[in-house]
Amino acid sequence: MTGVTDDELYRQYETVHVYRRGTGAKLVLNRPERMNAWNAQFAADLLAAIKEATADPEVRALAVTGAGRAFSSGADLKDRDEGEGARLDPYQRLTEQYHPIITGLRTMPKPVLAAVNGPAAGIGLSLALACDLVIAKESAYFLLAFVNIGLVPDGGSSLFVPSRVGFTRAAEMAMLGERVDARTALEWGLINRVWPDEEFDARADALLDRLANGATRSYAGTKRQLNRWMYEQMPSQLEFEAGIQREMASSGDFAEGITAFLEKRPPRFTGA
Repeated sequence: MTGVTDDELYRQYETVHVYRRGTGAKLVLNRPERMNAWNAQFAADLLAAIKEATADPEVRALAVTGAGRAFSSGADLKDRDEGEGARLDPYQRLTEQYHPIITGLRTMPKPVLAAVNGPAAGIGLSLALACDLVIAKESAYFLLAFVNIGLVPDGGSSLFVPSRVGFTRAAEMAMLGERVDARTALEWGLINRVWPDEEFDARADALLDRLANGATRSYAGTKRQLNRWMYEQMPSQLEFEAGIQREMASSGDFAEGITAFLEKRPPRFTGA
């Protein structure tokens, strides 16, 4: 899936590339030097690409994957002091930049496949779980990393994770902040399929082709059904997440978490 040389480059944003594969499209997160971490430009490009894929009648299925060795490592913590987006508080960043991306994928009237080619952490995990089907390389892993810097799950992950794996495992992922390898994620029901790394691209392409040539309106109807049953409260949960994240971002533990991350040492949380 990350090997896109045989597919046609359809649209090139600064941090996102979109390729066409027949009636399917591949949205490739393209900040490989930062493990596809999110900054303001990345969020803007990602939203623009999602909107374009939604509006294009010739695109009947979308795959989201990452360039390089990661799917997405989450928010770019080293980019906090750069750009217009860095001046937004967490509530604004989530509601103005991130939430339209998450809701755009969930409400897109086409099947969306997350092809997780490497680590999916923080908001990167939220992005993957906002898709309809999640497949992964055997070497990939999944991480609710927020607690490790004194934050809480956001981007819908407080809804997506328990809806897939239940309360017990969701609490473990959110509170312990440990990596969940791809095979364990499959066993837990967090994702749909795992394939050996050397087979991944070809099998992901085949699944995208299947979806792109399938019953598009049936897929859209199914998404509406599942969204109503599982995610009807998603707008209010996203708003609730953003409010709590704003509280956490003013805590001493968050300041310590960021400092520890930048200094590459374990954090010394005090509960403040």
